[in-house]
Amino acid sequence: MSQKLPNMLESTIQKIREMVDVNSVMGEPIHTPDGVTIIPVSKVSVGFGGGGTDFATSKSTENPFGGGVGGGVKVTPLCFLIIQDGNVRMMPVPVPASSTADRIVEMFPDTLERINGILDKKSGKTGE
Repeated sequence: MSQKLPNMLESTIQKIREMVDVNSVMGEPIHTPDGVTIIPVSKVSVGFGGGGTDFATSKSTENPFGGGVGGGVKVTPLCFLIIQDGNVRMMPVPVPASSTADRIVEMFPDTLERINGILDKKSGKTGE
């Protein structure tokens, strides 16, 4: 097992490096015809692990090796930097609701506004 596991880990790390570079976090700038530059910004999460062992046998002087390595990468968009006329604005990317409770909380302001609109119409108030 002298170098088999370290070689497997190094190979996995190298493949992750090839997949994820600085352009995964700060994306390539997008230039529009009207002079606006948009730069996507993301969060990159990386995980990997591995393990192995030598199995002793009575027939061989060299122990057979068994091992495995795995890795994963997740890229989550966070925001866009918008550069226009020397000004920089950040436009966040909304995170989708992951549960029913999150969806209800997300919908609450819009629902409350609609209810207020209905009540205002019934009471004869006009929008200001």
